Amino acid sequence: MTATSTPVREQQSKKQTRAQVQAQGHPVLGRFPTPLRILGYTAVVAVGLLYLMPFLIQLVTGFKTDPDAAAHPLGLIPTTPTTAAYQRLFGLSQAGDGVPFLRWLGNSTFIAVVVTTGRVLFDSMAGYALARLRFPGRALLFGFILAVMAVPGIALLIPRFLVLNTFGLFDTYTGMILPLLVDAAGIFIMKQFFESIPREVEEAARVDGASVFRTFWSVVLPMARPALITLTILSFQGSWNEFTHFLVATQSSQYETLTTGLARMVSGGLGGGTQYPLKLAAALLSTLPVAALFFCFQRYFVQDANAGAVKE
Repeated sequence: MTATSTPVREQQSKKQTRAQVQAQGHPVLGRFPTPLRILGYTAVVAVGLLYLMPFLIQLVTGFKTDPDAAAHPLGLIPTTPTTAAYQRLFGLSQAGDGVPFLRWLGNSTFIAVVVTTGRVLFDSMAGYALARLRFPGRALLFGFILAVMAVPGIALLIPRFLVLNTFGLFDTYTGMILPLLVDAAGIFIMKQFFESIPREVEEAARVDGASVFRTFWSVVLPMARPALITLTILSFQGSWNEFTHFLVATQSSQYETLTTGLARMVSGGLGGGTQYPLKLAAALLSTLPVAALFFCFQRYFVQDANAGAVKE
């Protein structure tokens, strides 16, 4: 009799709790009357649409003609829809006035993948060494890394060009990739995260006979997945959008990336006229890989962060 009545009481208690929550409403929103809540939601939606407006204009302008884009730059409905801009970008134009967009895309993809892989590997190894290993000059080395983070990147352009030119790396893929393989900010992020991991995990691995590298690779690194995902997003975005380094590291058109190629297009290096549809279509396609990477990895980042906050 007692065992049977217990589930019934639990169900009744849950129903009473739900009824109380529904009666009280949201603890914050319940303080405001309904008209004010509706007004607040309307304001939030309006601000969101305001932020989305430039992207909508960019998307629609890519399907306009040059005269239509110049006459109605903010219009959201093309007068005469056309895919001429995308045909030029992908080399499908019959007029023979194509843009080497696929070459730019290939260079950017190759460099971004290599740089991202290198940064995730080297930054995590350097961060672990600074967080866990004890060696002479460790504090001084970390101070140098912080000092590099404080130096503006624009101040290093001329020394970077001189170094690349001296070692024969100017206007090569090696010269484009090598200076970007290690990032001071990435080392700092990984060091701070590794220091938050309990040392008992590593001590247990060493008791089992694991070496320092095996402990780092098989035990500590999988626990640092949130930091690795953050570093992957930042590294890919940074290398994909890099402009100043590629500007001083190359001069041949075969090494142009999306950023340098679009800059030459905007400056009029690929024909006269406004070419708004062509420029905005290329800019839209350039942002899609970074946006896709961010939204794909954001879900795993949030899950890992929440899991780490719940575990004890």
